[in-house]
Amino acid sequence: MEYLVTMTTHVPDGTSEQAVEDIRAREAARSRELVAQGHLLRLWRPPLQPGEWRTLGLFAADDSGQLEEVLASMPLRVWRTDEITPLSPHPNDPNAARS
Repeated sequence: MEYLVTMTTHVPDGTSEQAVEDIRAREAARSRELVAQGHLLRLWRPPLQPGEWRTLGLFAADDSGQLEEVLASMPLRVWRTDEITPLSPHPNDPNAARS
């Protein structure tokens, strides 16, 4: 099953730039692992306000429990809130016709 996840990150006040850089590097590495495992399919950056961190991600998981495990494994989750939208196939999906 696929899920659209809106991930909004709020870095706590007083967090050092080094701590932010470290967790972002770990997040990037974990994202690459999730891609290799077939869980992270796409990422998008919507228009942002200054200081705002928000990402849209397309994830694949067997069920909501597995999705939660995937999201919880991402380092930025300590500062992030996730809005999850389960997706189902659309009968007019142009990608389905190519399969």
